[in-house]
Amino acid sequence: MFDALPLIALFAIFAGAAGAVWFAGIRLSDTTDILATRFGLGQALGGVILLAIATNLPEIAITVSAAASNNMGVAVGNILGGIAIQTVVLVIIDAFGMRGNPPLMYKAASLTLVIEGLVVVAVLIVSIMGTQMPASLIAARLTPVAVLITAFWLVGVWLIGVANRGLPWQDKAGNAPDTQDKPKGHSQSQKNDNANRSGVSTGKTVFVFVIAAVVTLVAGVVLERCGDAIAKHIGMTGVLFGATVLAAATSLPEVSTGLTSAKAGDFQLAVSDIFGGNAFLPVLFLLATVVSGKAVLPQAQKTDIYLAGLGVLLTSVYLAGLIFRPKRKVLGMGVDSLTVLVLYVVGTCGLFAIALSHRS
Repeated sequence: MFDALPLIALFAIFAGAAGAVWFAGIRLSDTTDILATRFGLGQALGGVILLAIATNLPEIAITVSAAASNNMGVAVGNILGGIAIQTVVLVIIDAFGMRGNPPLMYKAASLTLVIEGLVVVAVLIVSIMGTQMPASLIAARLTPVAVLITAFWLVGVWLIGVANRGLPWQDKAGNAPDTQDKPKGHSQSQKNDNANRSGVSTGKTVFVFVIAAVVTLVAGVVLERCGDAIAKHIGMTGVLFGATVLAAATSLPEVSTGLTSAKAGDFQLAVSDIFGGNAFLPVLFLLATVVSGKAVLPQAQKTDIYLAGLGVLLTSVYLAGLIFRPKRKVLGMGVDSLTVLVLYVVGTCGLFAIALSHRS
């Protein structure tokens, strides 16, 4: 259906779907925070899993749609490209959400966030290893690597939950000195307090959550189908489009919620939401395998492996920022954020170079 439309109409539809993802994604994130608070989930395993699924519904919709249509390039590119772009969202938060404050990683520094970043690195490394496995290694629509990635993520979430309850350090919360004054997640409780003062019932919150989830899922499918048609029109490969334009569109809600958290002084939550979402994205390889009935990771292109490496590199820079806590700002952002921005721009140029050489 989309292939027959003119390019200008495709761009209009894509922009409309991206806008729907933006607004519905924000409502989805807000209602998830309220429901997690009211049901007492908080930072527990169930709360983290609920938040990860809710905030990644656009990526889930795109993965299912692409896998069902056997468009693996878009599915894999959106997952791995999404990790790189969502890491760059921290640059935006640092540059525009920290006005009058030291850099983001200086104020957010905690051992719990270091653990979260290490989980991202771990699942990405397992994903890279999975690309080298034989495609025939699949049974009951499952591959060992896809299951292992999910297991790594679940263990990582459990470790983060343990860390949130206390660490054997002088500061039991694992926080560095001169970080945020209030505990991590206080802005989530504030959303629930505001909802209570406004008389918003749990039933209404659930209703808004469901509607926002449906809109996000439908818009995600439209983005994938429309994006695939745009890529064909402009002669761009599916993996490049999925890793850049499509991944950027699905990251729009994270920009808004991250800036809101930072401006509320909940710097750790702003970083945690990005790391948490990035750690969950490779779990979608399991979903793509189940839907398509094929081993997805062994079909990865050079660009996919490159993107996974870029995601590890960008995350590692921010892990160093959490540990060394540079206080100096350059161009309105921390040195670590500037480094991530430069590496992403250079890395994207390398991505196009690999794609062009592969086509020739």
